Amino acid sequence: MEEYKMRRGEYLEERVPDLEGTIEDYFGPITATEEFKGSDLYVVEEPKNPVFDRIVAGAVEYSGKKDKLAVEFHERELEELMETGDVDAAGDANDAKNDFLLECTGRDAKSRRESMKRAVEDDADKPDNV
Repeated sequence: MEEYKMRRGEYLEERVPDLEGTIEDYFGPITATEEFKGSDLYVVEEPKNPVFDRIVAGAVEYSGKKDKLAVEFHERELEELMETGDVDAAGDANDAKNDFLLECTGRDAKSRRESMKRAVEDDADKPDNV
């Protein structure tokens, strides 16, 4: 599960007041919810795009901190896509993921990558519990 933060000074609930509707617009009908870190996330069991097997997305609430967007994309294997002739949908799936994350976080793919890279580097600087 990946967690994404918003741009400085922005909040998820302000950027996307109807997160449930936005998820449905991009990926298909929500069929269930799943608990993650004390928050209920939306599950799309049969996404519109055949590249995806399942999608879990929603807001993770932290006390005293800004909410984060949590997303997990379960994708089919390339061999399976080739067998069913769905390889052409891969570009659309990638666009849908990036557009969804941009709309929710206000950050493009490059800035999301850089942010995650900084987070990993910050974790590496912390001393291990010895």
